[in-house]
Amino acid sequence: MLFTRSTIAHAVSSVLLFTPMLAVADDKQDIEVITVTSDFRETTLAQTPTSVSVIDAQQIKDEGAQHFEDILNSFANLNWSGGSSRPKYFQIRGVGEQEQYLGAPNSSVGYIFDDIDLSGLGMVASMYDLQQAEVLRGPQGTRFGANALAGVIYLKSNDPTEYFEHGGKVSVGNDQLTTFSGYSSGPLTDSGNLLYRVALEQHNQNGYRDNIYLNRDDTNERDELSLRAKLRWLASDDLQFDLTLLHADFNNGYDAWTLDNNGFETTTDEPGKDSQRTSGAGLKVSYQGIDGANLTSLTSIAKTEHHHGYDGDWSNPDYWAGKLCGAEPCEYDYTWNKRGDRQTLSQELRLSSDENGKIWHDSTDWLVGIYAMKLTEDNHTIELYNAWPDELEAKYEAENYAVFGQLDSDLGHDFSLSIGIRFEQRESEYRDSAGDHFDPSENMWGGHIALAKQFSTEQQGYIRVARGYKAGGFNMSLPTELSDKKEYDTEILYNYEIGLKSSWLGGDAQTNLAVFFMQRQDQQVAASTQDPVEPQKFILYTENAGSSHNYGAEIDGQWQLNSNLKVYGSLGWLETAYGDYIYQDKYGGFIDLSGRKLAHSPRWSYSLGTTYVTDSGWFINMSGAGKSAFYYSDSNDSQSSSYTIFNAKLGYETERWSAYLWGRNLFDKHYGVRGFYFGNEPDIDWADKQYIRFGDPRQFGMTLSIDF
Repeated sequence: MLFTRSTIAHAVSSVLLFTPMLAVADDKQDIEVITVTSDFRETTLAQTPTSVSVIDAQQIKDEGAQHFEDILNSFANLNWSGGSSRPKYFQIRGVGEQEQYLGAPNSSVGYIFDDIDLSGLGMVASMYDLQQAEVLRGPQGTRFGANALAGVIYLKSNDPTEYFEHGGKVSVGNDQLTTFSGYSSGPLTDSGNLLYRVALEQHNQNGYRDNIYLNRDDTNERDELSLRAKLRWLASDDLQFDLTLLHADFNNGYDAWTLDNNGFETTTDEPGKDSQRTSGAGLKVSYQGIDGANLTSLTSIAKTEHHHGYDGDWSNPDYWAGKLCGAEPCEYDYTWNKRGDRQTLSQELRLSSDENGKIWHDSTDWLVGIYAMKLTEDNHTIELYNAWPDELEAKYEAENYAVFGQLDSDLGHDFSLSIGIRFEQRESEYRDSAGDHFDPSENMWGGHIALAKQFSTEQQGYIRVARGYKAGGFNMSLPTELSDKKEYDTEILYNYEIGLKSSWLGGDAQTNLAVFFMQRQDQQVAASTQDPVEPQKFILYTENAGSSHNYGAEIDGQWQLNSNLKVYGSLGWLETAYGDYIYQDKYGGFIDLSGRKLAHSPRWSYSLGTTYVTDSGWFINMSGAGKSAFYYSDSNDSQSSSYTIFNAKLGYETERWSAYLWGRNLFDKHYGVRGFYFGNEPDIDWADKQYIRFGDPRQFGMTLSIDF
């Protein structure tokens, strides 16, 4: 179904119907100034010359978000592929991955949590005690390098405080949902030069699936532990150490697919797993004792054990034995499991000017830096088809080295110019038990030029050109007929962007608008074809698809109507199209995808919310978010349906404690987050068919919190 302007208007109007019909009082309260923390220098959102959206701690609290998945739809032109228990594979402006079952880690969207790089892992994203979530759209090559071709998701937790503060929260709800959270922060010494902060959350629920074959309601469960600790040592007036420790243990089930697309009643005999255990540490050292400059060191280390597995026949032996494959009962039993161990170690050093170190008549700030990263990952994949195993053990190592620099100049007459560049070298080696061995090495570069104009104290415009890059790679275990696709080239993306950041009504309202055009060269496309000899298997590979282009716009904003009432929202428009790309299907034929929209690239994405708090403490938040239809895959024409999801939260707040009732997906909308179109039923001769994985149904519950 096409998503028309009238459909958008209806969706937005529906959200507005939730807004309390209140007169706007004269008592105004300015919106808090939002700082972008992901760049080299912390700057206000209004002064950042790129398309970036920030959801702060207040909105996270107002909406009752527990996981990044709960706020993801609030970011314009951000989508995710639901092939995992929690969002792991993201697309920004139509660029990103849908899955990664095989091969080396190689993300288009960076995913950073407290300066610890978890790109391609994603799912460990508790919103508890979070300062803010930032989404930077378009290439961020100067700052983040090869993992930021499409942009970056940057999550920052709260820092230690100079005073004691503590809190706890408990939530219960349908689907056996229970969440226990707590935090503590303050000084460890009387002098106040050593500060700490600790936050802990344990989240459990059954996962909204009933396995009627096993008579269980927890085969898709979420069992998620998140622990963060920060230590800040103010060693002197010039020297500061910030140590961050992160541990996340997500021991989730994965039983989300059905043969009849009923969505929530499964029949598998061996439900899958989607677990991730990550332990990481980051050390930031800031030294301001150099004349005219500041020295910053960022060190991070992370170790992740992940396991993704599923029951590939999506049913059980009794079901298949009751079907006929020709004249005989069907025999179909297939499971797939991949276990991986990933370790990353990175070091960044950068030297930046302070107020006394500016150059060119004190008009220009400068920054130079070096970066090194080592990543290793060992994978063990087991496919079991009718008791016959097929195993693959793989080892991957990569080393990245980069130098970068940036100049930020005041040109006078309210013009400013930012120029950044990064040169990066990657050396990698892959080998597996099937005999594949690759050791590619490549040099890459990216950067940006941004010209900004301060039209007034309320409005700043900018023009930005950025070049991003994504490393090339290789495909393993390909059959002879695909031997020409063993390797693929580096992808380059040019992003051209015009933006306007505005403050209205004396600071009570703010908007951020960006219009963009993206040109991709040697676009990397995840292709797949069903094995004609063993139909239960897929042959997965990546290839270059020539050039393509995306263009569109995004706008977000908020309006503090008075001290009690705030309205906020976002709207994204996205047009994508392949260049010349012909895809080979499983039958040996060719499908021309030239000019077709890219997968997981909805034309429209939108959100709208409102928060009202009475002077006596009563609270209500109502929000809605949705997307237009999008293709599930680059290899077929199956599409999702457009959808809008409505949420609400009602409660009472005091200075020390709060109590809320809440509901998500209030109208129980069934919406697809991932789809496949292939043959998975031998009784119908493996005929191609649409299969859909649905998002969470209606949820409701209550939350009690205390702060002291």
